[in-house]
Amino acid sequence: MISPFAIAQPKRIRFGRGESNAAVPEVAAMGTRVFLVHGRDPSRADWLRLALKQAGLAVTCNACPGEPTLPMLETAVAAAKGSDLVVALGGGAAIDLGKAVAALVPAPSDARDHLEVVGRGRPLAAEPLPFVAIPTTAGTGAEVTKNAVFGVPEHRRKVSLRDDRMIADLAVVDPALTDDCPGLVTLGSGLDAITQVIEPFLCTRANAYTDALCRAAIPTGLGALRRLMSDEDPGDRDAMAWVSLSGGLALANSGLGAVHGLAGVIGGTTGAPHGAICGALLPHVLRANAAAILPGTSQAERFDDVFRWIGEVFGEADGVGALEAWMHEAGLPRLSAQGLDRADYAVMADAARASSSMSGNPAPLDTNDLSAILRAAG
Repeated sequence: MISPFAIAQPKRIRFGRGESNAAVPEVAAMGTRVFLVHGRDPSRADWLRLALKQAGLAVTCNACPGEPTLPMLETAVAAAKGSDLVVALGGGAAIDLGKAVAALVPAPSDARDHLEVVGRGRPLAAEPLPFVAIPTTAGTGAEVTKNAVFGVPEHRRKVSLRDDRMIADLAVVDPALTDDCPGLVTLGSGLDAITQVIEPFLCTRANAYTDALCRAAIPTGLGALRRLMSDEDPGDRDAMAWVSLSGGLALANSGLGAVHGLAGVIGGTTGAPHGAICGALLPHVLRANAAAILPGTSQAERFDDVFRWIGEVFGEADGVGALEAWMHEAGLPRLSAQGLDRADYAVMADAARASSSMSGNPAPLDTNDLSAILRAAG
């Protein structure tokens, strides 16, 4: 039997090379005063800013220089007043910032009212502004998710602002925008994308829709990322863009697990890139969860599938071990090199248990289990 499920996704998704330029008229039809969120370097958004102006829109630009924080969000919401459309062009950080700005401008309550864990987690009080997401990295899948993640400095945590209405009206996934992405960015974002098809496949809320996405995407992503770390190839860039999109759709419609539960608290403490944290954690969380699953169950069969796919890509019986060795040889730093202090392991582990991501983890992991994962990944 197929268990019931519901699908939450953007009203429209455009995928393919050249779609970012082809989508400009569609974007221009959604408003007249656009708030354009982009990454650290404004010159990388010039092509879109000029295209939107040529289409008759007034454009206000806002940089997202790094992992977004609550103060950055509050500043951006104030700057976006008067806008009737938000477009985000960039990695997951820029897309999350744009997504939250679109959500909060129509009903500018205190953002803390809507934050999970450290806030009140309240739903939005009004419909968001129209929102368009255009990713330039293949990793987070943020263009199709219903949450935005922010660091809250006073709590040393990363937490989500989440509402079904925050899903983009239009997601434009143009793999050409990821061509020649720097190696370490490719590696970290790619491991995030792979984690986000593995965790939804293994989580307790997996369903027929998410399985259809994840089963194909896991081996595809592993192979494409491995090749990209040696040779630039547009076909592999296309594949990673698809895997990233699949992961965003999968996590939005099932859940995640301990990798993301731990990554949220680690990122809030260290400020390290989210994808690099996820990559460093992934092999160790896989081993810990697999050890805690009852043999012979349907859940154990899913772990067998994942371990087999990893082994086939790396040509090793111990695929997880080969993945771990390869990613660090490719330049991924261990958690200690990303700023995590061993003295914080128990605090991080305890805080992770309260994360929304942990609710879908396939096995019950306690503070000792999570601390052991951090020691192994450190």
